[in-house]
Amino acid sequence: MARGEDERCRREISRLLADGLATQTEPFPETEKEFAELLDALRGRKGGGPDLRAKLVLCGLIDKPYGEDRMRCQECLYYLVHRRWCDLPELAIPVDPDWWCRLWRI
Repeated sequence: MARGEDERCRREISRLLADGLATQTEPFPETEKEFAELLDALRGRKGGGPDLRAKLVLCGLIDKPYGEDRMRCQECLYYLVHRRWCDLPELAIPVDPDWWCRLWRI
């Protein structure tokens, strides 16, 4: 995606979340097996590749920090600070630093 497209997509994600898109924040994948199963679902192995809305629902993206530790994209190892981007190949979307998803890793 080009920078302009990143920003357009980020605004679209923000709008979807603000409009109340219900995402699956739980269960958080505690094991590598659970994490891999979630990645498989994002890859679309179970019936075609997911569209943006489906990706957001599956990954559990929300537009605020999460949990008592207030985890957020900015501290995730997949977050590219200068691009404001999630670099997890199965997700690969523009994100804001204060958002969070259940694929969060440190």
